[in-house]
Amino acid sequence: MKKEKRTRKVTVRFTVNEYEKVINKFKNTTSPQLSCYIRNILLEKPVVIKYRNESLDAMMEEIIVLRQELNAIGNNFNQSVKKLHTLSQIPEFRNWILMNEETKQHLLVTTNLIQQRINQISDKWLHE
Repeated sequence: MKKEKRTRKVTVRFTVNEYEKVINKFKNTTSPQLSCYIRNILLEKPVVIKYRNESLDAMMEEIIVLRQELNAIGNNFNQSVKKLHTLSQIPEFRNWILMNEETKQHLLVTTNLIQQRINQISDKWLHE
């Protein structure tokens, strides 16, 4: 089907408030251009409106911060333990390292599980 060329022009004037309302409604749609949006409204064609769940946005911000904090905690802990391993000649440090190795493993496993779960939740909500 051949696309018909648009040759007719209509000029519409708005007050500042009216124009702001039109622009705000247009911004919440998937319409590529304002003219396309107005044409669809006037011709009673469907307009796809974007919907954002603000409570989900707040939750995603918190999850992002938590993910960053978990990464920082894991990195700092690993750096500390690696540094302590270099000091293994001192008997107190060697004992401390051995006693806390199990705690380290538990911390790393737990932070990895939390990070995986956060990633799953993020992926799920960002793709919907």
